[in-house]
Amino acid sequence: MNEPAPNTLIARRFRGFLPVIVDVETGGLNAQTDALLEIAAVIVRMDWQGYLRPAGTLAYHVQPFPGARLDPASMAVNGIDPDHPFRFAVPEREALEAIFREVRREVRETGCTRAILVGHNAFFDLAFLNAAAARARIKRNPFHPFSNFDTVSLAGLAFGQTVLGRTLRAAGIPWNESEAHSAIYDAERTAELFCQIVNRWKEMGGWTAED
Repeated sequence: MNEPAPNTLIARRFRGFLPVIVDVETGGLNAQTDALLEIAAVIVRMDWQGYLRPAGTLAYHVQPFPGARLDPASMAVNGIDPDHPFRFAVPEREALEAIFREVRREVRETGCTRAILVGHNAFFDLAFLNAAAARARIKRNPFHPFSNFDTVSLAGLAFGQTVLGRTLRAAGIPWNESEAHSAIYDAERTAELFCQIVNRWKEMGGWTAED
């Protein structure tokens, strides 16, 4: 996050919300019982003309919480080996506190009131983030507890596609299937997609820096 200090225009653009793109890789589909294994968060910033761009990524490999379920079908998809010696995974609390600390700083410096999670099928990522925060007893969660910006809906409107890989190809954003299902890769591609849609809407006259 070695970027210049952000300006406050982004707070006006999203009604006081700071969009933060989040992707998680998990041991299943149930946020209450299944392991959180990876989490990545991309900070986006708005320039003085009102254009949005990715500004930095925070990412952690996460240790399964005690008693966490690892569904074989999900593990086959993400290809994660939770016991790999070079994962350098950290507990849920450590990962979330580090991400939340940076997000709170960005919220403060941009004049926003709180963060809002942006994701592809965002309800899934938000459910796992909230469940992990509750397990870790983190009280200062900067994200809105239930609202989100879902790039599935935005992509369906903008490109007529909803699957992430197909949407990115339609948007002209490079997509490597072999790198998919990594929290960092998916979060960074989703951030590019979100920024492109927001910027295109601006260029079409849907929002200007003077609004």
